[in-house]
Amino acid sequence: MLQVHYSSCVVTSLLPSSRVLSQFLPQATEWSSQHLPTSETSKRKFGHRRNALVVDDVADITEMLSVMLTFAGYAVVTASSALAALEAARQHHFDVVISDIGMPEMSGYQLAEALRLVPGYESVPMVAVTGYSMFDDRERSLKAGFNAHLTKPIDPQALLELIEKL
Repeated sequence: MLQVHYSSCVVTSLLPSSRVLSQFLPQATEWSSQHLPTSETSKRKFGHRRNALVVDDVADITEMLSVMLTFAGYAVVTASSALAALEAARQHHFDVVISDIGMPEMSGYQLAEALRLVPGYESVPMVAVTGYSMFDDRERSLKAGFNAHLTKPIDPQALLELIEKL
């Protein structure tokens, strides 16, 4: 069963606890929406609203990334598993995919490999956002098909800047 969440939320109503923010920033108290581009800025820059797929088995993480990307002007779909993400990718085209690595049933590495085989996803930017930080994790991510590997805690501005460069 596909569980996909279409996000069109207001940032102030969905800000998670500082526990979740700590997964994104070393010091959550420094986070501010002023560091994110506005929806209008993103629309002007790209001429249209871009679509993002966020994949993580931890609901708080997908929600936080969804809020951040929505505020930055993306239309966001979230998936709680790699299998749900594959189904969503077959139904919709995404301009960027952000995925955790450590998920049950199918890892983010396996998801990246599978997505690269889906027509239209051969060159879509994919970013691994994970707690995995061993010496070979970055290399494994790139080899699996990710364009970048970010280790938690994540700086939201750095993530958005990275996505724009990909």
